[in-house]
Amino acid sequence: MAHTDPFALAIFVLGTTTASFVTGLAGFAFGLVAAAIWLYALTPVQTTTLIVAYGLLVQGYAVWKLRHSVNVSRLMPLIIGSAIGVPFGILLLRWVPPAALRATIGLLLIVFSLYNLARPALPSAKEAGRLADASAGLINGLVGGSTGLAGIVIVIWSNLRGWPRDEQRAAFQPTGVVTFLITLIGLGGIGAINTENAELFVIGLPALAVGTWAGWKLYGKFDERKFQIAVLVLLLLSGAALAMMA
Repeated sequence: MAHTDPFALAIFVLGTTTASFVTGLAGFAFGLVAAAIWLYALTPVQTTTLIVAYGLLVQGYAVWKLRHSVNVSRLMPLIIGSAIGVPFGILLLRWVPPAALRATIGLLLIVFSLYNLARPALPSAKEAGRLADASAGLINGLVGGSTGLAGIVIVIWSNLRGWPRDEQRAAFQPTGVVTFLITLIGLGGIGAINTENAELFVIGLPALAVGTWAGWKLYGKFDERKFQIAVLVLLLLSGAALAMMA
């Protein structure tokens, strides 16, 4: 059991603290940083379950703060698509070998890092309709259900749609919360919400609080872009290592 293995427990606490610190300082997605560390000691099912559980706490508060900016009409196709995709993602999590899932998450880390480092000029999707939004939601649900990384797809998609920064946030964060909630229900259905994972969740709460507090204390005291580049390079290296572990 992970919480009785000193090495696994140390990796878990380190990953939780680091992910919350980076998120507080630079606004990076918690799940990406956590997965890049946790997967060296935890199973993909544990990693997904804990990302979803913590994600509901972190993103739920953010959505509450953004509640007046939420465009329900814009959100519905994204949420409906995600709701359809999540069960298929959970099926992948349940039936695909752990090594293959680690490699997949490693590839996601590589793609995300390279995308943000290179900032390529991608085709515009400003004229895309609600069906395209629902399709993006479907892919988001598939990724979220299998990895817990609910939001990466919507972040990229809302950028392609050309929505202003605040509107992007009001799209991907609520979609992420709904995807987390549906995923958590689905994970409960396959027995992933068990005593061991519940104990890990509780153990990680102080690390989550300390990391977030430290990140906010140092917010604005570093060159944000340089810090983000450093984190992206580390995510890239970790993703490559996870992909090669398969």
